Amino acid sequence: MEIARRIIAAAQTDIIKITEEYTLLTLERITDALKQFFTTYLITPVTGIGVKDVIDILLLSLVLYFVYRLIRDSRAWKLLVGLCVLFIVSILAKTFEMNALSFIFGNVQQIGILAILVLFQPEFRMALERVGETPITGIRNIAAETGDLATLGAEINAICTAANDLSRERVGALIVIERSSKLSEYIKSGVYLDAAISPHLLRNLFFNKAPLHDGAVIIRERRVCAAGCFLPLSTKQDINKDLGTRHRAAIGMTEVSDAVVIIVSEETGTISVSVDGNLERGFNYASLKQRLYELLAPQSTSDTEPLEHIKKSKRGKSE
Repeated sequence: MEIARRIIAAAQTDIIKITEEYTLLTLERITDALKQFFTTYLITPVTGIGVKDVIDILLLSLVLYFVYRLIRDSRAWKLLVGLCVLFIVSILAKTFEMNALSFIFGNVQQIGILAILVLFQPEFRMALERVGETPITGIRNIAAETGDLATLGAEINAICTAANDLSRERVGALIVIERSSKLSEYIKSGVYLDAAISPHLLRNLFFNKAPLHDGAVIIRERRVCAAGCFLPLSTKQDINKDLGTRHRAAIGMTEVSDAVVIIVSEETGTISVSVDGNLERGFNYASLKQRLYELLAPQSTSDTEPLEHIKKSKRGKSE
């Protein structure tokens, strides 16, 4: 029995030594593998980065960021997610040698790019238009060229007064304010006016018996440029079903341009503003005035001017 105990104790000691040696060897291998990984993929590439590489990375980051901004609110975002899923499934099919799936995905890839360009032509067109019409200098308002804030204030007062009166009388209205994106093709669809902005003119244009009341009024360079204009309808599927064609046209207009669109609902009298494909609702005279200052005034004054003009306006106080 004593001999057996000694043999077992010696065996246990040997097992412990072998286990410790194997553990140390494994840890050394893991450490060496990690060192090799960091050296190959992190340290060596970083030490070889130059000024051109940094500029290249920054430009690529900007391109990816702008692509993300262009597609995040459109159907193209869902398309990108679907393509990623298909790409993962394709890799899994090749990895696990699924011949049927690999054959299908191999044939789809040959015509996939062309099919995407055809199906999503409106989204690609809109993205390219936005890229081409992005103002480099940051000019984004109808009074930026002259800096005439007094004139801008009078225009905003006239628009807000007209919108408030139309809202009270439940008369539908659609007012488009052009910014940096030119709206010539939509102006041509209506009747050219070139008139000064005034509450009386806007109310008369949208009077339900007037011949031009069904279309949109487009304001360009502090003038009522055209009336009775046709606007593109939004293709978004998540728009509230209670909103009619007027609101869908306003959203569609701001999807393809940087215009600001004011909408007055004929059914409820609610005043809304559409910018960048989004719809903001529930405005009154004062809040609409402040919002238009934020969108149209130069950035250096947009934070202070709205409140001063609202305080000076008796109409703003009464409403």
